Amino acid sequence: MLRRLNLIHHSHSGRLRPHEHTSYVILGALLLIVGATLTAYTSFAVSPPPQSGSIGLTGVVPGKPPTLAATIASPSQGQHFTTTPVKISGTCPAGTLVELFKNDIFAGSTNCQESGDYSLEIDLLIGQNVLIARVYDDLNQPGPDSNSVTVFYDALGTQASPITSLDFGGAQLLLNTDAVFRGVFPDKELAIPIDILGGNPPYALNVQWGDSNNKVIPRNDNVTFNATHVYKRPGTYQISLQASDSKGRVAFLTVAAIVNGQPGVNTATTTPPARPMGTLLALWPLYSALVAVVGSFWLGEWREKRILMRQYAQTSTL
Repeated sequence: MLRRLNLIHHSHSGRLRPHEHTSYVILGALLLIVGATLTAYTSFAVSPPPQSGSIGLTGVVPGKPPTLAATIASPSQGQHFTTTPVKISGTCPAGTLVELFKNDIFAGSTNCQESGDYSLEIDLLIGQNVLIARVYDDLNQPGPDSNSVTVFYDALGTQASPITSLDFGGAQLLLNTDAVFRGVFPDKELAIPIDILGGNPPYALNVQWGDSNNKVIPRNDNVTFNATHVYKRPGTYQISLQASDSKGRVAFLTVAAIVNGQPGVNTATTTPPARPMGTLLALWPLYSALVAVVGSFWLGEWREKRILMRQYAQTSTL
């Protein structure tokens, strides 16, 4: 028995000495590192996706144009005037833009108040003027025309020659623009094309921008030009134009300027990166199996050493 024990002494004597092939300390440290890494990986996978980089998409879907027409309550049908401008007022759908026309020529624009009414001063043409009002929504979609009101401008003094039809090269001075509904952003330049019709050059045009700023523009001809301005804040502004010529004639025009809010960067919503859940389903069972294998080997070796040590102790006493 002793001789048999000596044959297995070096490999299975059970004596406590450094391992020759396996270090469970190193294996345990490696398992701890792998476990910590896998735990962090799992925390990343199950955490909510980051929101700081998300970008929303906004837009405007066109709706139906206005169905309710504005009305012209004042002046009355057939009324005569000897001075200009005259005040036009009536009702309108709240939140719309009201544009006035005289003989189908743009005469001015203003916003409909929350109370559902509007008022605006416009120039009249010499002679007969057929007035109508038309409303527009935020997308510049027109609604139905208002009732028509016919009034007369009986010009006196230096305002005109004997009453005639409109003559762009004649004595009457008029202002016109196609900027009936302009939208611009703060700190961006707004340009309004302006035509001075009739009268005698040179001209002087005073533009009041509605934000406590005004600008005087001298003109030596009737060529269309742009009046430009930069608004600092969003909102709705009434731009008042007043022109005069070398003969002392005057003309008026009022238009509404729509200054939008600051633009945002709108793109399609980004898709967050896919979370590696499928990988975790394979890594955690594999890690658990590896821990179980190493633990089993350690327990098996520890148990075997205890048994051999008891057997060796019993044999040594014989």
